[in-house]
Formats: sequence, C-alpha cells, structure tokens
Amino acid sequence: MLDLDERGDLVDPRTGEPLPPVAVHGFLAERLEVPSTASDIVVFVHGWQNSRKTAEARGRQFFTLVEDTYETQRDRYQELNSWSGHYVIVRWPSKSSPFRRGYRRIRDRAHEMTVNGRAADVIAQLLGYLNASRRQPSGPPTLRTADGQYLHCVGHSFGGRFVVEAAQAAADSRPAVMGWNRADPRYPFALDTLLVFQMAASPDIFTTRFERILHDAPINGPIALTRSIADRATGLWHRLAEGTPGIGHVGATEPADHIGTVRLHDLTTSYHYQEVGSRIVNVDATWRYRRGRYWNPAGAHSDIWYPESAHLLLSLAALAR
Repeated sequence: MLDLDERGDLVDPRTGEPLPPVAVHGFLAERLEVPSTASDIVVFVHGWQNSRKTAEARGRQFFTLVEDTYETQRDRYQELNSWSGHYVIVRWPSKSSPFRRGYRRIRDRAHEMTVNGRAADVIAQLLGYLNASRRQPSGPPTLRTADGQYLHCVGHSFGGRFVVEAAQAAADSRPAVMGWNRADPRYPFALDTLLVFQMAASPDIFTTRFERILHDAPINGPIALTRSIADRATGLWHRLAEGTPGIGHVGATEPADHIGTVRLHDLTTSYHYQEVGSRIVNVDATWRYRRGRYWNPAGAHSDIWYPESAHLLLSLAALAR
C-alpha cells in the first residue's frame, strides 16, 4: 500500500513526509518485493470519494473478487494456467462532498497532481520498478505456454486518469510490432493490460491530452474503459463542470477509428480477442452498474464491485498471454 499527497509525491509512512524523487526507487525496493510465486501483478488506483480507510477496503474488495472469481471460474481462463496475484494499492486524497462542488474540487486536484505535481511520475516509477522486478515474459505470447509475470494496471474514476497519464509519461517511440507482443526494451516499463472503471475524463481526452498513448505508450493490450448511463458523477457532475458528460457515462468518443465497443459479459460468457482488439475498448456495463442510480448523488459511479468486473480483468489477462 502506497500513499500520495495532494502534490502527487509519495509519502513515507514512517515520517508522514513526502519522499524526494531520488529516494523513491530505494523506498519501493524496500517495501515492494515481488514474490517469485506471483503469476500476475495488479496495481489498483482508487477513485473519487474515498478516505484512506475506504480506499484500502475498496482495493482489498476488488482483489478478493478477482481471487474468488478465478477460483470458481478457472476453466474459463485456461490460458492463465494459474493465477497467483501480487497486489498493490495506491491511495491519494480523494474525499469530498458527493455533489457538483466536491466533484469539481477533486477533478481540479487530480489535474494538479498530474500536470503540475508528480503523481504520474511516481506511478510510472512504481510501474517501472515492478516491471524490472518481475520475471519477464519472454518472446511473443504463445497460447497456454507463456511464462513470466504479467503486469496489470486498474484505475477507477480519477484514478484512471493517473494510470493513463503515467503510461503516456513513459512513452518513447512505438516499436514496429502490432497486437499484444512484448514491448520494446527501450521502454521503462510495459503494461500487459490497462483497465479503467468509470473514468472521470472527457470523452475526447484521447485526442486532446492522451493522443500519444494510441501509438507510443508501452501497453501491450487495449485500454479498456467501462461506462454506464446510471453513472451520475460522470454524467451530470462532469457535464456541469466541463460541458460534456464523462467517459464513465458515454465512453470514449475520439478518435473513433481506434475505438471498439463490447458489452460487459456475464460470468458464463467468455471474451474473445476480436471483441477487444481495438486500441481503446468501451465496455458498456449499464446492465450491471446500476445501484444508486436514483438515490445516490454520484449514481452508479462506484457500483463496480461485482464478479463481472473481475471477470473482465481476468479475461484481459488471459488474452494477454
């Protein structure tokens, strides 16, 4: 478990003070040894409306969903051979009122933490450390025989902006390979999957801010983005704050020729490569993410804690093999 302050700096839990950039690598090496028994590493960055306590609880809740779903559905993920997760939670100050003013305040904080602060750099350093520490999968993925440890990044809400920003910060030049092949070794890290639940960002952000991620960022799989029309935070509050509903409500819209769409599958339905082969994939989860639609100011923005969400991550991890 790692903590960022309002400037995006990594906090030393022993002193409560931000770590200088030169000390980050040593701190990570001290606290985040990747066990040899792990098959997959999952970094989770929470979203809006979480205290440190609830952020930890949400991360653990998601990891438990992943473990339980794999145990009960493992026949659906035969490409994985096995799943032994090593999990990292990144916490940041996201608590505010659940209404428009609170949403705008945390939106501005998230922007400040990445644009003028160090959140993206710190998360990139974290991913770089984990990438260097893992047992690297070798060569192109081969079905059911791929070895190594795979690295996945999961964000929720504004946390999704952090992880996408970190991936773009690591962009160099895209190697001359297509599909889900191993990334160019010049990259400081390579993600095997990038999944964002209910992203709190404008639907055209991949052309206005993250355009390099389509071609230059070290992500082997698609950028998968869930959406639900019952998400009031990104539907109403985001529209009032920025003049347009957010990705968590309508999905990404630009650049249209790089975007595919798939419905969130139930546990009895497998995902196929053709469904998630686009660089960006909107995952319509309206049928499942609905709780809080009428009475919660944020609607279903945080209604993501379902086995179907874990099924999506496990399926992407299986396809990454």
